[in-house]
Amino acid sequence: KERMLQHKHLLVRASVDNPPTDRRYMKKWIRKLISKIKMKMLGQPIIKYVETAGNRGLTAVACIETSHIAFHSWDETSPGLVQLDVYTCSELDEQTVFDWMAPFAPKEIKWKYYDRENNLQLVKEA
Repeated sequence: KERMLQHKHLLVRASVDNPPTDRRYMKKWIRKLISKIKMKMLGQPIIKYVETAGNRGLTAVACIETSHIAFHSWDETSPGLVQLDVYTCSELDEQTVFDWMAPFAPKEIKWKYYDRENNLQLVKEA
């Protein structure tokens, strides 16, 4: 059965008490997120730790079928900061993504969910 492609884009900015610092953990976290949102991974995620003062934290990207996930965290500040970009070719339950962020101990999550198929129409936000 052929599915109708949609272009949904979730942008998340979260203040967190437990920003990730372990590259191996992050690789597993992204792989499991891809599974939870029912997307197909196209190759392994790339995860790097940035050592530059004032910009320390993890940066990660993963290609998923016709889409991507980008993750950035900063661990020098208190609270830490996580920014997550999930672009999918199908509907996305944003609550699944927020729930999956629980290990980072979010204090506040701000987000916007766009329909990129229809002139970047804002679908939802918080």
